[in-house]
Amino acid sequence: MKFVCHHTESGSNARAGTITTDHGVIETPIFMPVGTQATVKGILQKDLKDEVNPDIILANTYHLYLRPSTGILERAGGIHQFMNWDRNLLTDSGGYQVYSLAANRKIEEGGVRFKSHIDGSSHFFTPEKAIDIQRSIGADIIMAFDECPPYPCDYNYAKDSMALTHRWLDRCIHHMNNTDPKYGHEQSLFPIVQGSTYKDLRIESAKYITDADAPGNAIGGLSVGEPAEEMYAMADEVCSILPKDKPRYLMGVGTPINILENIALGVDMFDCVMPTRNGRNGMLFTSHGTINIKNKKWENDHSPIDSEGLTSIDTYYSKAYLRHLFAANEFLGKQIASIHNLGFYLWLVREARRHILNDDFADWKNKMVRQMNNRL
Repeated sequence: MKFVCHHTESGSNARAGTITTDHGVIETPIFMPVGTQATVKGILQKDLKDEVNPDIILANTYHLYLRPSTGILERAGGIHQFMNWDRNLLTDSGGYQVYSLAANRKIEEGGVRFKSHIDGSSHFFTPEKAIDIQRSIGADIIMAFDECPPYPCDYNYAKDSMALTHRWLDRCIHHMNNTDPKYGHEQSLFPIVQGSTYKDLRIESAKYITDADAPGNAIGGLSVGEPAEEMYAMADEVCSILPKDKPRYLMGVGTPINILENIALGVDMFDCVMPTRNGRNGMLFTSHGTINIKNKKWENDHSPIDSEGLTSIDTYYSKAYLRHLFAANEFLGKQIASIHNLGFYLWLVREARRHILNDDFADWKNKMVRQMNNRL
């Protein structure tokens, strides 16, 4: 994997770059649609390419391990072949599921014991197993196994959790170096900075992760309930330490405003379920603010979904038609809204890139933040 930073804006730390892997070029800053179970929920791969056109999407190790299983993925030739996706793909190692399945797991030095949310069966994830599973899945970028601490958590818990994540990282790197990719393309491991919202822990973790000298680095444990200002403060501290010649990935973030503010701090990569989840519930992100398409005010509004025409469907369908689909509980409504929202997110980061290269990102970002606060 190769990363090139082409320009850093003079008025902020926002940067425009490219990541190159065996599956193509990723222009940064980038938003990665979430395809947890080898699908971006409710969207055909063809529509994802034609309408949203992302350079990279994300899938999840925990879910794919349980279903369909690594054996099926291996027999298919890896996830790219399995889901017919010829572009870049990243897998989360399962560390976030360690956090989210708190009632069904036990954390040990060796790894995490958990029960499947599908059938209650018992499983044990170690750092080594997380690497093996991701080798079998075959993503281009894979994540180190970590513990994502809850928010809030006390200082000692956050410190012990961070130290465990660092020890697990060492094991991930060792195992990565002693195994080979299975499908003829390179895989790159990203370690994850932890430390909750404690400045000294974030600094310590960022230095440890920097010393690992990985191809890229991630920031985890944010967007888990902390106030946005604390998220920005932690991201700012970490970005000031992580190397400038490596991509920075802020995991699980976030709202359009979160993304713009973190781009300004020097983050390159983002993912979040929000555009598709909110879309399925009728909440649309547009270039002028957010819309609840279920509201009666859109019942007789025959204007395009978004006048900017972020995707072809934005001018193909009207607000009134989309509202009708939601009122009639037609799945097409959820599909259109999901595609629109993903199109908006990709438009947002591409516009951010354009303004970074033009060296006027900070002014544009401030204008967009004001617009994104509008409820239409």
